[in-house]
Amino acid sequence: MWFHTRGMTSPALLVLFSFWLGFSEANCPSGCLCPSDIVNCGSLGLDRFPPVLPPTTSILDLSHNRLTWIAAGSFHGLPRLDVLRMSHNQISLLSPAAFHNATTLRHLDLSSNRLQVVAKHHFQDLLGLEELLLYNNRITRIESNALMGLSNLRKVYLSINQITDFPFFSIRKHSHPKLAALDLSSNRMSRLPLDDIVLLPVAVQRGLFIHNNSLACDCSTYRMFWHWDKEGYEAIRDFKDKYLCRMYGEPLTSIRFLRSPRFFENCTIEKMISLISPKAEMMVYEGEQVRLDCTGTLSSVVISYSWVIPHQENLTLLIQNGTLRLNQDGSLEILAVQSADSGIYQCIAVDTVRMINESREVNLTVVPQRLSEESFSTGYTTLLGCIITLVLILMYLYLTPCRCGCCKPPPPSPTISGLGEDRCTLASIFGAPPSAELKQKSKSNPERHVVFLEPLMQDKNGHLTAALMEEEPTGQWDMPQLNRIKEFDENV
Repeated sequence: MWFHTRGMTSPALLVLFSFWLGFSEANCPSGCLCPSDIVNCGSLGLDRFPPVLPPTTSILDLSHNRLTWIAAGSFHGLPRLDVLRMSHNQISLLSPAAFHNATTLRHLDLSSNRLQVVAKHHFQDLLGLEELLLYNNRITRIESNALMGLSNLRKVYLSINQITDFPFFSIRKHSHPKLAALDLSSNRMSRLPLDDIVLLPVAVQRGLFIHNNSLACDCSTYRMFWHWDKEGYEAIRDFKDKYLCRMYGEPLTSIRFLRSPRFFENCTIEKMISLISPKAEMMVYEGEQVRLDCTGTLSSVVISYSWVIPHQENLTLLIQNGTLRLNQDGSLEILAVQSADSGIYQCIAVDTVRMINESREVNLTVVPQRLSEESFSTGYTTLLGCIITLVLILMYLYLTPCRCGCCKPPPPSPTISGLGEDRCTLASIFGAPPSAELKQKSKSNPERHVVFLEPLMQDKNGHLTAALMEEEPTGQWDMPQLNRIKEFDENV
């Protein structure tokens, strides 16, 4: 046996390569060109799919022939197939398992054929598909899940068909994160589901081509196009003059959306449907029943509501199993809210008559129940402490025992003259100036001195009395009292 040495190929490898090359050339269909990994069978008038193809085929071109359908297993034995071009044929039927063996396919061109329906089973096996060309067919209907699971899609071309409706709701950021171009131009759409379009990822909105459709002239659509034009979206910038609408009347008049602003003078640009209204904040506790309102300025009786929840669960399934409840007024109820339900909930209200849309966001924060109990306990304790403090202050002010003997009127004593019960006032207790009456007496008789002494406590018949005395007492005094009075008078 010979081996590869010093950069030279051994005869064994040469033989193997020649055998493989001969096998590939032998599998090349008659009339086709098979350079390297390319098989070009275009413009040969084929009405049947080639029965055998080289297993090394990476690019297969069958365009400009007379093929009418693609049978199941047509691409069996092509593990490296990357690009498939079948445009300009007469294909009107795709077998449900037509692309079952083409899992590596990234580019599929079925343009300029006779397809009428795009169903889910057509492309469900093409998980690696990046570009899908279906323009210039006779497509009238696209099933809602036709593009489901194709998470690698970057470009989809559906222009020049007879499409009247497209499932925009099936295109979301989490399901098609790479999608950057969706061409629906030159179809027969007269109304756009604006509530679904405004929820498309920004990258999709920038590359959403819907010009040359029979759109009705309404404010909502005008606002959307006006906003796209202001933001410089490619879909508007490159085809600005081809966004037309029809003014229904006699006769029907087609005008350019963005070149005829005088027809939309009554449209309020500030109510841009693609702009989200300010968020509402809501904080609740675990286990509570929560109601999220979808309030707005729309007053029509024909309003449809839809919600976008912060997680990717199926909203319809959650409503069916009783977790959520959607009311007729558009409000959404969470019967027993949990911490995982926190997030931003978006509601969209659509006036289906005037085609006016409004949206509202609610930022829901769910707090664990134990935190709410602690907060309640702390607040209750603080309130109770305040009440107790207030009661103590009131007790101190109004219920403090009076220590002066004048709080109770003393029994009449003949030893005190010229002073009644009104002499002992609150002013005397706190050291306030003498009353006006006493001042007047002092002025009328300057030789007299009125003094306020600390209460002289005497026990007479078991009662405590306070002695308030004048300089010239009347009656009998004992010597200790007279000496105290005299000493005080001399000091004064």
